[in-house]
Amino acid sequence: MSTAITTVEAALQRGAAIRPAVGGFPHLAASLREAGVSRCHVVVPSNAFVYFTTDGPVVMQHEPIASGIADVAPFDEPALVAAIRTDQAGESAFPDFIAAIWAAGVLTYDVDLTASTCTYHGADGASYVERFELVAI
Repeated sequence: MSTAITTVEAALQRGAAIRPAVGGFPHLAASLREAGVSRCHVVVPSNAFVYFTTDGPVVMQHEPIASGIADVAPFDEPALVAAIRTDQAGESAFPDFIAAIWAAGVLTYDVDLTASTCTYHGADGASYVERFELVAI
């Protein structure tokens, strides 16, 4: 197992342990940032995460949202923002969040852990940027 994999796994475990139920994402982001992860690229239908670390990139594959051939919904910013707010309120689990943003037409998203932004992208080139709180842990 590479150093990058060990680093990401440890940061994710630490982030999950310290993350409050409401508004917890900034704590997970801080754990990743402090471990040397600069950004994360997510391909929503495949539910694949690429973490860019000081030791190199690693991919983490979760259960796909879509398989085979599937239509991509039109980008729906109000539905996306509603999914984000539901997650921030602690009212959804992560699989529910991914399903909701997929239904809102999000094809990919990028988390910039240095700039504290998450940029959601639709297939038509539309995007939405959400800033998150920079916390120290």
